[in-house]
Amino acid sequence: MSTKAFSFDNYILKGMAYDVYLDLLKDLLSEGKTTGLNQDDGLIEYAKLNIQRMERIYKTIVINDELANKVKAITEKQIWIGITEGWCGDAAQSIPLFERLAELNDNISFKIVLRDENLDLIDRNLTNGGRAIPIIIAIQNDQEIWKWGPRPKSLQAIVEEFKQNPSVTYEELKTQLHTWYAKNKTSEQQKELTKLIK
Repeated sequence: MSTKAFSFDNYILKGMAYDVYLDLLKDLLSEGKTTGLNQDDGLIEYAKLNIQRMERIYKTIVINDELANKVKAITEKQIWIGITEGWCGDAAQSIPLFERLAELNDNISFKIVLRDENLDLIDRNLTNGGRAIPIIIAIQNDQEIWKWGPRPKSLQAIVEEFKQNPSVTYEELKTQLHTWYAKNKTSEQQKELTKLIK
């Protein structure tokens, strides 16, 4: 019995443009909601902060020349799918970078899909067995050509260390992560993407 090959077509059709995604987050917040299955008050507060983060990062981001040149040199059509949710702090720190990169080349289309509405997709892209986000998948001719996420490798190491250290609270970890992101200004993400993008 033959099994049908996996296709990204359905996720591409569902995918939202970056500005549509931002509008969705704002509309949901106006109703006291966020994206995803969990509507915990804390997650709704994170979502509010994340809109501010994304708008600030999008406006202030500086793409390094090496990465910009690699992106501009892409000659075949690519679709980058970002798997995320509005409450995810790591996503807010990285999603604007992918939008700005996609804007450098008309051959790239950046589409955003929500994790909790696409569990079959995130379950093909687990991080250490978990549904960590964001995950960005670059697709060309319906084939994955690279994948990035959920956060820069040096930051992922901090998160893994946190999981082994019960004396550090989640709030302390969050503060540490966002301080790191604020100082780094997407530099680490850009270095990793420079190596990934062919």
